[in-house]
Amino acid sequence: MDTRQVTILPEDVRIESCQQCELHKHGSRVIWGEGNPLAPVFVILDNPGAREDKKGTPFLCGTRETLQRGAYGAGLDSESLYVTYILKCRPRRAYDKPRARSICIKYLWEQLESVKPDIIMCLGNVACQSFFQDPTVEVKNIRGEVHHVGGYKTVASYHPLAVRRRPVLYKYFLQDWELVVAQLSCN
Repeated sequence: MDTRQVTILPEDVRIESCQQCELHKHGSRVIWGEGNPLAPVFVILDNPGAREDKKGTPFLCGTRETLQRGAYGAGLDSESLYVTYILKCRPRRAYDKPRARSICIKYLWEQLESVKPDIIMCLGNVACQSFFQDPTVEVKNIRGEVHHVGGYKTVASYHPLAVRRRPVLYKYFLQDWELVVAQLSCN
């Protein structure tokens, strides 16, 4: 049994009622994350996407489907993963991206500090640029190795939609997931 102390912040009124950026006006609810909050692997994406159709029927979007394919292909299961986001609300129209990301990243750091995952998988240029705090970072230049960001082991890879659109990237995506698994076995 996992003995880490965990404070999950979705119930935290600060984030549920956050109005520091314009995303609160977009009409989407706060999405803190999904999966097992005690998972050893935290996956960071840029923002929550669609999870249901206009009638409210849940569906598995292409991002989640590709993410799961890579993670499961490397030997991870759903209990090993927690997916979270730089932005905590789904953008529905144009917004001040740098401002929103600089505000929301603070919530992500609080989330990481409360859980202290074993390793982070950061997916896509936007998520990597925000998390690594470097607007020039590109996944193609940093993938395939373990980085230390804010005290956390971090592996970067392509965004699942990029992999879906360019299937040639899947072999690299899978290699990066395998690197995550190898790091877990070192712990």
